[in-house]
Amino acid sequence: MEAVQSWISQHKLTSIGTMWAAAVGASVAHSSRGRTPLKPSLRLIHARMHAQALTLAVLSGAATYHYYNEKRAQEKATIPN
Repeated sequence: MEAVQSWISQHKLTSIGTMWAAAVGASVAHSSRGRTPLKPSLRLIHARMHAQALTLAVLSGAATYHYYNEKRAQEKATIPN
């Protein structure tokens, strides 16, 4: 788990871009299964919106993680040994 966290922290934009592309692909695949036939342009619009929502959630989570990680590092630095 630590190796994954270090890779993600070193490749932030790649991680977010990969997650966005995966969300678009998953959304298009899910909407193509056919409950109601949609035009391809409408499928892409929905996929983009789903991917944007996921990206915002990931960015919010990353910001929260970064905030608490920095706060913990500052607390460790101020505690005398």
